[in-house]
Amino acid sequence: MTPAGPATELSIETTGLSKRFGHQLAVDGVNLAVPTGSVFGFLGPNGSGKTTTIRLMLGLAAATGGSVRLLGQEMPRQLHEVLPRVGALVEGPAFYPFLSGAANLQRFDAADPHVPAATRKARVRSALERVGLTHAADKKVRAYSLGMKQRLGIANALLAPRELLVLDEPTNGLDPQGTREVRSLVRSLAADGATVFVSSHLLAEVEQICTHAAIMSAGRLVAQGTLAELRQAGQSRIRVLTPDPGAAARVLAGLGLTVDGAAGNGSAGSGAGGSLIAGEVLVAPLPAASDGGGVAPERVVAALVAAGVRVRGFATEQASLEERFVALTGEGFDVVQ
Repeated sequence: MTPAGPATELSIETTGLSKRFGHQLAVDGVNLAVPTGSVFGFLGPNGSGKTTTIRLMLGLAAATGGSVRLLGQEMPRQLHEVLPRVGALVEGPAFYPFLSGAANLQRFDAADPHVPAATRKARVRSALERVGLTHAADKKVRAYSLGMKQRLGIANALLAPRELLVLDEPTNGLDPQGTREVRSLVRSLAADGATVFVSSHLLAEVEQICTHAAIMSAGRLVAQGTLAELRQAGQSRIRVLTPDPGAAARVLAGLGLTVDGAAGNGSAGSGAGGSLIAGEVLVAPLPAASDGGGVAPERVVAALVAAGVRVRGFATEQASLEERFVALTGEGFDVVQ
């Protein structure tokens, strides 16, 4: 699955990207396509190759094979032309602990030959304000919490206008309020026209801020696309609320559907007299038409009614992003918010 057709401009494009450490193939033939203007979630369990892939993209490590293009330019051959247009936070921020947050940013800004020194203080002030650290600008970084250091790292990536932001676990160490602030920041960056590439293992983070996503497993890219495409590629299912579960199960079996099991008693609301519309909920996977066994939901309802089954509730459900992740990687998702 690919998120973009050939006419879509890409901010990041990798072809057969690979990295070997001795006998270990950490990144195995990755073909990423990140559309310009997207907020792209890069997902995978620990050790799946996410950070190594990011390091290869940014020229921080040499690839064993394959190619990388950032903002239409070949990397690392055109690294010096590309990196001034890219802001990045990779593997956590590193700062001088005995200097203040503002002084650290001023040193990093001074190392950039592409920005004017005359406006340095204004850039630092603006970056600190954008990540909510104005109050701690003069505090030594050694007194910063982990979350404050993380936000200072994002501020460093924002010292100059960027066309592409690459953020590796940007909410690491943040409390819930800090996490919400970073989500809001990412949305505002995208609204300003930047492409934002976010590596994360947090489901809530990806579903709330990303337009596209890719999933890594054991060094390989196993899926990519819009969030809707990723969900649609998973197994959809039907839920039937009925007081006749046995008869309903037989009808579903006759249609080639296998009931996963009953979900217990359910209710579909209450009438004017306050009585619950109760029954048992049956859940069954719904094969896709592409699998050769597609069954339209309306056909299921018609068959149940024709067999005399009392249908008190019926719904179709698409697989969640978490279920798709588990199906592709065999591992659970960290859903802490």
